[in-house]
Amino acid sequence: MATYLKQRQPGWFVIVAVVLLLWGLLGCAAFYMHVTLGPAVDPAATDWDRAYYAALPVWFNPVYAAAVGGGVLGSIALLLRSRFAQLFYIVSLIAVVVQFGYVFLGTDMLAHKSLGATLPFPLFIAAVAVFQIWLAKLAARRGWLS
Repeated sequence: MATYLKQRQPGWFVIVAVVLLLWGLLGCAAFYMHVTLGPAVDPAATDWDRAYYAALPVWFNPVYAAAVGGGVLGSIALLLRSRFAQLFYIVSLIAVVVQFGYVFLGTDMLAHKSLGATLPFPLFIAAVAVFQIWLAKLAARRGWLS
């Protein structure tokens, strides 16, 4: 395995890490609203939405917290030039897969909502999580993390 000297991060990398941190903070805000307001956050919530929320398993919120928390901690680690960024991002991706795996495979959401209304945003979230891992690996290979 090759070793690299610690190198200065390019400006684009810092900008991307800040954008990823802001993305993670938006996820934290969504989690906060999910926990405190539940379906009341959506004025168009139906009886099914309220029943769905009430039936979520107790492990769902901690997994959701791990998904958004791992992303935020990973972004902070990137900005602090820490190799822990990759680990935090991997935890986040695993939590995202578990969370949305349950939503799509363990509930009848797709029977009540259209695929086009439910699938694009979770796919985008997963794509961002994969990108975060790739970016952390790139930064480690280039010597931007210690």
